Amino acid sequence: MRDQLQTAGRSTSGRVQPALPDMAAGISLKAQHVRELMSSRPALGFLEIHAENYMGAGGSPHARLDALQGYPLSIHGVGLSLASDRPLDRAHLARLKTLCERHTPASVSEHLAWAGHSGHFYNDLLPVPLTKAMLARVADNLAQLQDTLGRQVLIENPAHYLRFDAHELGAELIPETLFLNELIERSGCGLLVDVNNVFVSAHNIGIDPAAWLEAIPASAVGEIHLAGHIADERESLLIDNHGAPVSDDVWALYADFINRIGSRPTLIEWDTQVPALEVLLGQASRAEALMQESRVHTASHLKAESAR
Repeated sequence: MRDQLQTAGRSTSGRVQPALPDMAAGISLKAQHVRELMSSRPALGFLEIHAENYMGAGGSPHARLDALQGYPLSIHGVGLSLASDRPLDRAHLARLKTLCERHTPASVSEHLAWAGHSGHFYNDLLPVPLTKAMLARVADNLAQLQDTLGRQVLIENPAHYLRFDAHELGAELIPETLFLNELIERSGCGLLVDVNNVFVSAHNIGIDPAAWLEAIPASAVGEIHLAGHIADERESLLIDNHGAPVSDDVWALYADFINRIGSRPTLIEWDTQVPALEVLLGQASRAEALMQESRVHTASHLKAESAR
C-alpha cells in the first residue's frame, strides 16, 4: 500500500502524500554548495530547504531551486508555531502554500513546537507541554495546515532540555510517543522522526531512546532526520546544534530503527559550521549504506520466517 501511495501521490482522503523514495538519502541545501551541486550533480536522494528562507516573491533563493530541478525537494518549516495559543498566521500559511505550488515538493514537514506569543517571534523551537488541551490545539492547527496545502504534513519530534511539572501545569501530561500516536489518529499527519533529537532527549530528561523508537508505528514514519550534537559539560546537557557529524551512538540507533521499520527517506541536517559538500555527501552515503544493509537484513529475516 505504501508503494501504491508513493506512485499515485495522493491518498483516498484527497491529500497529497509524501513521495520521496524510501531508500533516498538527502542533505540540507546551503547557498555555498549550489555551484558545486550544479556542476557535479552528485547522486543524491533529495534536497531539503527551510520554508521560511524561500517565502519571498523571487530573487536568488528561487533561482537556486530552479537551477537544481531534478533533485526531489523536501520543504521543512520552522516558524509556523503549531503549538501556539494563537490561531495560525494566515499570511504565513498563504506564503507556504505559494511556495509549495511553485516548487512542488515531494515532502512537507513542520515541528511539534511553538515559536511566537503575543505578536513576538522568538526564532526558536520552544517546548510544548503534552496535555490533552495541547493535543486538541495541535490537531486542529494541523488540520488547517493540511487542508490549506491539500497534502499530508510530517511532524518532527523536538529535542528536550527540561521536564514539565504536571503539578505546576495543573494538567496530566501525556507520554510523547502516545501524544504523537494520538495526533496521527486525529489529524491524519505523518511523522518525521529525528533520531538525534531522540538521543539528545534521552540523555537530557532520562528516557530510553530504544523504547521511544519502539513505540513509534512504522506506518506513520515518512522521513528520518540525522544530525550532530555537542555536550554542555556545565549543565550536563547534550545540545542539538546541527553543527557536527552524526555520532556513532545515533548511527547505531538509526540502524536499529530502520531494521525494524524498513528504510525511510533520510536527511543529514547540518546548519551551523557548515562543512565542505564532500563531508555532507559522505554522511549521506553512510545513511544509504545502512539502508542497503537494512534491506538485506529484512530480506534475510523474511526468508527465515517463511522457512519455519
